[in-house]
Amino acid sequence: MKITAIKSHVLQYDMPEELGYSQQYYAKRSAHLVEVQTSEGITGWGECFGPGNVALANKCIVEKVIQPLVLDDDPLDRDVIWHKVYNLLRDHGQKGMPMQALSGVDIALWDIAGKLAGLPIHKLIGGAHRSSVQAYGYGMMLKRESVDEHVARFTDEAARIREQGFVATKMKTGLGARDDVRLCEAVRQGVGEDFRFMVDANHCYTTSDAFYVGRALEELDAYWFEEPVAPEDHDGYRELRAGLKVNISGGEAEFGRWGWRAILENRGLDIAQPEVCALGGISEYLKIMALCHAHFTPVINHVWGSAIAVATNLQLLAAMPPMPGGLHPWEPMLEFDTTDNRFRDELLVESLDIQEQVRRQDGHVSIPDGPGLGVEPDADFIRHYEIDL
Repeated sequence: MKITAIKSHVLQYDMPEELGYSQQYYAKRSAHLVEVQTSEGITGWGECFGPGNVALANKCIVEKVIQPLVLDDDPLDRDVIWHKVYNLLRDHGQKGMPMQALSGVDIALWDIAGKLAGLPIHKLIGGAHRSSVQAYGYGMMLKRESVDEHVARFTDEAARIREQGFVATKMKTGLGARDDVRLCEAVRQGVGEDFRFMVDANHCYTTSDAFYVGRALEELDAYWFEEPVAPEDHDGYRELRAGLKVNISGGEAEFGRWGWRAILENRGLDIAQPEVCALGGISEYLKIMALCHAHFTPVINHVWGSAIAVATNLQLLAAMPPMPGGLHPWEPMLEFDTTDNRFRDELLVESLDIQEQVRRQDGHVSIPDGPGLGVEPDADFIRHYEIDL
């Protein structure tokens, strides 16, 4: 069996409303799917992290740089392909978009392997430690409105997410440290005292502002404080973890085992959040998860994108060993974006229907058990939403 073609599909539509986080506002939803075709007629699907123009740039890397390197290769030689591509691109990008592009290709190769074997990816990894995973819902995005309007909206939205059956919720910050504390107080009020909530700053704070917000989160009993400072600021992460009681999480902006080794050896994270569609794909994710567990750092995957990204993460969460183990081990969660996303809800021939599963299954989502990723995208849907360079 040989790789005969790699196609990159960038999908986009206008969202019903503009949303934002600490770095930008956005009015379009996008997704970047990768399709690997083979001589045996088996097609694999993957996804690259990165929206908008980043996705268009990654499309060029997938089709014009990576595809010529791997045509006619055996798609089952995943590790050989991964290292060939990485080594040849090392001089041009050990992190960032080349790794995002490689991620989509690698995930598609795992999908092919599972389809050829007639097994879900979690079986190829070593089996499922769980048949379902608990899910948390994130929302509470920023808008072009006053602080008071944010406060009222965050309170109501947090309450709705709890009512939908999710086991926890996550909010955005980014209005400035003092105003952000008001937003955090609003979310705690919305969910009540006995419900986990998390705060995602998308690296918008200086260390001193992060301490200001973090101390408020201690009083509010937040579960984690995500990306409080810039991902390059390893010293800041270590100082925050040492100085705050709230869990410090991060890592979605790190790539490859070498970058993750530096993060983990720095001891700046309570919870690791690798992004499989960015860091190098499933092949590299498994190495990074092993590094995290070797440092006794629990993992809760960062999840953003289409139903392909969600399905990929469900396979990985099924195969994640308990850490450290025991009768009632610490359990990971599936991150679920509760905002409008057709590429998650309508892309597949058979929808994962996450929100309905959460409602019916006490906050849990079942692991797909079909071959490969266990899902198949709808070709007509892709054609309808695909954009050209």
